[in-house]
Amino acid sequence: MNRAELVELIADKAEVTKAAAERALGALIDAITSSLKKDEPVVLVNFGTFVIRQRAARKGRNPQTGQEIKIKAAKVVGFKAGKALKDAVKEKEEGR
Repeated sequence: MNRAELVELIADKAEVTKAAAERALGALIDAITSSLKKDEPVVLVNFGTFVIRQRAARKGRNPQTGQEIKIKAAKVVGFKAGKALKDAVKEKEEGR
């Protein structure tokens, strides 16, 4: 599902215009991004938690030359699914 499809689904489910759904989705994404920039986790009960994780520096290889390279430490976004989301996916999987 892409952004346009998500906006359409939100508009249908919430019975609002596509423009309102787009603004709501944009505001949600902005709020999550803003919190993560401040290293604050975003907890959506029964859905999941977005967090910033620190990835350690490590060695890698250039796939073209095979030369060893250093990969710098980095902050990455992590997501841990909540129980309700896990159960919904599991239920779908079992009910194929």
